[in-house]
Amino acid sequence: MKFCPKCGGLMVPKDLGGKTVLVCIRCSNTVEASEKSPSLYKTTITIEHNSKERTVVLSSREVKGLPVTKDVVCPKCGWREAYYWVVQTRAADEPSTRFFKCVKCSHVWREYE
Repeated sequence: MKFCPKCGGLMVPKDLGGKTVLVCIRCSNTVEASEKSPSLYKTTITIEHNSKERTVVLSSREVKGLPVTKDVVCPKCGWREAYYWVVQTRAADEPSTRFFKCVKCSHVWREYE
């Protein structure tokens, strides 16, 4: 494992025109890979994520399109209005999980059905 000399980020191998270089995942600094052990820099496994493993990140603009409920109380500020969405976080034979985001303080919490 190599670390970037500029920022300390992890350097990952990339193939640029048949030549292996190391690129920092933080600052994109590029360093030529050493020729001492070329097998050290080869990518042997590619990890692919399926749709079930996706993480949902909501920006403030995207939250505006979610439905709102007035049937919950925010555990942080006590406000009675929250956006909500449902995600299947466990096995398919188990109920889904409801997530809430307070309209007032943006606190996020979950409720298992």
